[in-house]
Amino acid sequence: MTGRRWGISLGLVTATVGLAACGGGGSSAGPSSGGPVQVVASTNVWGDIARTIGGDQVQVTSFINDPSQDPHEYEASVRNQLAIKNAGIVIENGGGYDDFMDKMVTSVGDSNTVLNAVEISGKTAAAGEDLNEHVWYDFPTVLKVAGAIKDKLATLDPAHANTFATNLAGFTDQMKTLEAQAASVKAAHNGQPVAITEPVPGYLLEACGLVNKTPEAFSAAIEDGNDVSVGVLNETLKLFTAHQVKALVYNAQTTGPITQKVLDTAKSAHVPAVPVTETLPAGSTYVTWMKSQLTALSDALDQP
Repeated sequence: MTGRRWGISLGLVTATVGLAACGGGGSSAGPSSGGPVQVVASTNVWGDIARTIGGDQVQVTSFINDPSQDPHEYEASVRNQLAIKNAGIVIENGGGYDDFMDKMVTSVGDSNTVLNAVEISGKTAAAGEDLNEHVWYDFPTVLKVAGAIKDKLATLDPAHANTFATNLAGFTDQMKTLEAQAASVKAAHNGQPVAITEPVPGYLLEACGLVNKTPEAFSAAIEDGNDVSVGVLNETLKLFTAHQVKALVYNAQTTGPITQKVLDTAKSAHVPAVPVTETLPAGSTYVTWMKSQLTALSDALDQP
């Protein structure tokens, strides 16, 4: 679902003329200028993965990095556009999640620098359905993107190609521990029903063998910022009052009156609530973040 789009201001579009008029000779995109490869990511999720693969040979700028902020309310700035102009690699999520990145690349960037996670994933929507674009919760996709980052870095900085390959191997080993953790949850709870507020953690729940029982009309309305009908809301609340689900997995970054009512109802019914986010918490890496969320999910499902 892609109903809520991050903003790009009219002033930013106007400023494009001035940025585009600047000469390209001062660009610090890569090692040709003697410094690290400049990497720009729409969120600190992809930024952290780029930093893990690139190590000291990259300088990463992540536009969305505040776990207390609703990412959908983000407004791109002229500073963001300048960062893209100077980037050797631009990592966007794609799938309609961060369209403002495409607009800025079109204005002043180079499309050859772009790595689009959804495109790299190879995922497509089933007939009559929307694609779940939250692909950073899909471990196979994350590994594909990490591999693409390694390849792009090796092209820009061939002198450190072996370092990038070594870093990717280490990251792959860490990802295997996450896959094993998800498999362990699946072994213990395969087929168990859960509820969500938005499709954000969908791929992770699938990896754990869990079944989403939330009315699609509810989660779609919440993600798109639309009103939820009384009937759909009551159907959702009944999941908790009738104890039809083992846990509520909710997006902690996009709470509102309706999602708060759902959360309160779940807690009143003693249904465990598991928060998930769209960006990394402060001090976390992608791997530690996912590990903590899997642990919280497992602990919730283990409750009688």
